[in-house]
Amino acid sequence: MNFIGLLVTLVAAFLLSSVIGVWLIPFLHKLHYGQTILDIGPAWHKSKQGTPTMGGIMFIIGSILACAAGWCTIAFSAQGLVDASSHGTFYLVGGFLMALGFGVIGFLDDYIKVVKKRNLGLKAWQKSAAQLLVAVIYLIAERIFAPNDLLWIPFAGEFSIGWFYYPLMLFIIIGAVNAVNLTDGVDGLAASVTMVAAMGFMLIAAIQSFTQMDLMAAALAGGCLGFLVWNFHPAKVFMGDTGSMFLGGMVVALAFGLRKPVLLLFIGIVYVVETMSDIIQIGSVKLTGKRVFKMAPIHHHFEMCGWSEVKIVVVFSAVTALGCLIAVLSLL
Repeated sequence: MNFIGLLVTLVAAFLLSSVIGVWLIPFLHKLHYGQTILDIGPAWHKSKQGTPTMGGIMFIIGSILACAAGWCTIAFSAQGLVDASSHGTFYLVGGFLMALGFGVIGFLDDYIKVVKKRNLGLKAWQKSAAQLLVAVIYLIAERIFAPNDLLWIPFAGEFSIGWFYYPLMLFIIIGAVNAVNLTDGVDGLAASVTMVAAMGFMLIAAIQSFTQMDLMAAALAGGCLGFLVWNFHPAKVFMGDTGSMFLGGMVVALAFGLRKPVLLLFIGIVYVVETMSDIIQIGSVKLTGKRVFKMAPIHHHFEMCGWSEVKIVVVFSAVTALGCLIAVLSLL
C-alpha cells in the first residue's frame, strides 16, 4: 500500500469536506433548507428547528474528489499503478456509484421535506422501491464484473451458498443503509460512528492489501471528520437523508469490496443495535401496548435517561471501535 496516497486521500477528504461547509451552510440558509423537527422526537430537539439540512453534500463531494486524488497520487508514484483488476476497480467505482444512488434517494427525500413541506418526505413504498432498484443494479453489476457466491463466516472461513447469495446480499444492503439512516438522530452521531467504522475498514483493507478499499475507507473517514467540524454538538448543519443514505451505501460498499459483508455485524454493531431497538419497540407496542425503551431508536432512549448528546456520541463511537477490534481479530 502506498501510504502517501492513503494520507493524501485522508487529508484531502477532511479539508474538502470542511471547507465546502464554509460555502454550503450559508447557501442552505439562503435557500431556507432548514430541518423540520417532528413532535415525536425529544422535546428539547425543537431548538434545532431550522438548522440547515442536506449537509451530507460536503462529504459526498469531499470523499469522491479525495479518493480520485489518492488514486492519482499512487498511479503516478514510483511504486506504480494501483491494481487495475476488474474486481478491485468494480468495488471502488461500483461502490461509489451505489452510495451515490442511495444519496440521490436521500436527496429527493430531503427535498420533498424542506421544499415541498411534506414532513415525511418520500412515501414508504417510493423509498423502498428506489432502494431496491439501486441494490439490484449493484448486485447485477457485481455478477458481471466480480462474480461471487461465497459467504465469509467469522472464525470459520468462506462457504459457497450458490444463488442464495443474491437475496441474502439484497437484504444486507438495504438493511444496512436504513440502519445507518436510523443512527442519524443526535448531533455528530452518524458521522462519528461511521468515521470510526471507516477506520476499521481501512485497517482491515491494509492488512489484506486491498488498495482500492483502503482508499475508499480513507476518503470516508476523512470526509466524516471534515463534516464533524460543522456537525458536532451544537450542530450548525445536519447531513439529512442525503448524507446518511450515502454513508450507508459507503459502509456497504466497503464490506462488499472486502468480500466480507458479515463484517457489518461487528464494525456496524451500533447500526445493528439502533435498528433492533426500533424493531423491538414497534413490535412490543403492537403486541402488548407497552414500550421497552423510553424512545426508539436507542440513542433517544439514552437521551431520555439524561445522557448528553456528546456522551452518546463518545460511547457509541467507543462501542464501534470495540466492534472494529473484534472484526480484525475474526480475520486472524
